[in-house]
Amino acid sequence: MKKEKRITISDIARISGYSKTAVSFAFNSPEKIGADACKRILSVAKELDFIPNPLARSLSLGKHKAIGFLLPQDITQTLANPYILEVIRGIGTICQEKGYMLTIIPPLHNSIPEAVKNATVDGIITMGFFIDLGISDILRQRHLPVVSIDGESDTNTPSVTIDDEEAAFIQLCAVLERGHKNIALVTLPYDAFHTEDNNKSLSVEKRKKGYLRALQQFHLKWEDCIAEYQTGVSYNEGTKIAQVILKSVIKPTAIVTMSDIVAIGIIQSLKETGIKPGIDMSIIGFDGIDEGALTDPPLSTISQPGIKKGMMSANLLFQTLNNEEPNTNILMPCKFIARTSLGKKI
Repeated sequence: MKKEKRITISDIARISGYSKTAVSFAFNSPEKIGADACKRILSVAKELDFIPNPLARSLSLGKHKAIGFLLPQDITQTLANPYILEVIRGIGTICQEKGYMLTIIPPLHNSIPEAVKNATVDGIITMGFFIDLGISDILRQRHLPVVSIDGESDTNTPSVTIDDEEAAFIQLCAVLERGHKNIALVTLPYDAFHTEDNNKSLSVEKRKKGYLRALQQFHLKWEDCIAEYQTGVSYNEGTKIAQVILKSVIKPTAIVTMSDIVAIGIIQSLKETGIKPGIDMSIIGFDGIDEGALTDPPLSTISQPGIKKGMMSANLLFQTLNNEEPNTNILMPCKFIARTSLGKKI
């Protein structure tokens, strides 16, 4: 079967009687030509079932009309976390308002720099990891503006964060105030670009500083109170880590997690084992996702504004794209929500 000839802007120009430049303006900058010319060109294009080539259009405009959201882990792990989905929803809301696409960018071949090199986007929003010199060089070479969520970079990079250290301090103080001194701490996994040199800037490291400060306020030592575990951020990972914790020689009276969805998995796993969450063993999460209020018992947590973080970061990026001067560092609020999953030590 013979393949049909592809319609080009040259065909539209020939049939409409206008130049290729005018045809390009009709699709990309209609305000630059007359209304009659634009109407005629678009009418011919419709008759010929012509759709502009996105790549050619990008070359013509000098932009892709797309924002990239750079994931800290592979896509399967990252999208299993409802908090990340809240952030994406916030970014996507602003992209839709601005007429831009949102591109999800997972690490390419387990490499974040490779992902940045190959992303067809006009700007990038990162989440939860350090922007080191290698990534910064690529961004500079590609002239890509960047905004950071829940991470750190140099002071010239706009960022949207909470005070992770203070939030963790509040979280653990709530546990210690209820008499718990034998605590299992379930941390977040490191990002795909983690090294020994940059782990100090991750959310997990900042939160550990908050936990240490809380212990010091209660005149307690880390090694006497905390058993540390690390797991992926999903419901299934929560159920698995609960069983690991229950195999410990000394059972904790409270489990502190850095993620609500992990805490929800732990609650379900404890119930299946015959342990009453909030009575036999307390659990507290971190994020404030909607699902936490629906668990049995409802999940105590540190609530942070995922959707607003996403919206704010996207607004900062668009300000940069529009050559405006964005606020370099926005600190979002968080709060402790007390529910019945966190009880007093029996």
